[in-house]
Amino acid sequence: MASNYPVTAFHFQVEWGGTRIGFTEVSGLTVEVQSIDYRDGSSPEYQVTKMPGIPQYSTITLKRGMFVGDNEFFQWLNTVKLNQIERRDLTISLLNEEHAPVTVWKVKNAWPSKVEGPSLNSTGNEVAVETIELTHEGLTVEFA
Repeated sequence: MASNYPVTAFHFQVEWGGTRIGFTEVSGLTVEVQSIDYRDGSSPEYQVTKMPGIPQYSTITLKRGMFVGDNEFFQWLNTVKLNQIERRDLTISLLNEEHAPVTVWKVKNAWPSKVEGPSLNSTGNEVAVETIELTHEGLTVEFA
């Protein structure tokens, strides 16, 4: 049964390597196809043809609260060696009120390109949030 309301963006889950991890924010679920200009020199048309080129995928940013003894992001980043990195496939699911996936983004061969610790402020009362940026080789979208 279709709803009269749009889906909310606050109920989602992230899975990688069979592990479900809680995040406060996910951004960068973007695919962009480059445009290629082409014109045959003998074409009677005085304009270029626009052709689709190579898809580009933006960096995915994940944010979560820090926990004592949990150093997984930095451990994963430390697996980087020259032309070698531990790559992981991710599944990011937007959920409905019954916790069933509405939209699923499948990320291929992701690896951490940046890990950022929290901003520290002696007068604040916020949760310490760490950020990981993932570079990847593909993003597909599935709808329920």
